[in-house]
Amino acid sequence: MRDRGGGRRRGRQTARLLGCHRRSTSGRLTDTKRLKTQQELARELWATNDTAARLVALLICQPIAFERDELDAMLREARAPKVHDWLVNYVVKKSPHTEDLRVAWKADPDPVVASAGWALTSERVAKKPAGLDLPDLLDTIEAQMKDAPDRLQWAMNHTLAFIGIEHAELRARALDIGERLEVLKDYPTPPNCTSPFAPAWINEMVSRQARA
Repeated sequence: MRDRGGGRRRGRQTARLLGCHRRSTSGRLTDTKRLKTQQELARELWATNDTAARLVALLICQPIAFERDELDAMLREARAPKVHDWLVNYVVKKSPHTEDLRVAWKADPDPVVASAGWALTSERVAKKPAGLDLPDLLDTIEAQMKDAPDRLQWAMNHTLAFIGIEHAELRARALDIGERLEVLKDYPTPPNCTSPFAPAWINEMVSRQARA
């Protein structure tokens, strides 16, 4: 016999979570701290293909419960930029399959998928650079970033900036690449915020580190 009561309870719970998300002006859940891990519900919400539902799913899922191929499929389905970003940052970065996916996605011909690989590469540059060929990354950025599609360009620019910020021996080259390519040089930046233009970003963060 179908558990109609359980289905109704799940439906009310889902509606409440989505309502909280849609009322949130910041784009984040207003009651995130009260949410508990609910992997089954997360999968159901993801399957709706609704952006708000998928954002909730990413906050209540258990990242280590996803298989490698499942995460790959989810990324390829996640065409909304916020869903894409939350999936990478809140789920994939906590997965045991992170490095395998980083390598595969970075080499993917789809620029949106490749941008996820570069986002994970930026994370490694900053936190676990051992084993990365940083000069080779700079070669690739120098050759490809200028003409890359927007989302891929943005992710590659992050890697360039992180190399310059975290690796003093490569800082001069990172600054030179950024100055020559001029990617995001004219990006509108609010007062008191750091420009995403790599040379400005690198210099600002290095200056802060020196003052710390």
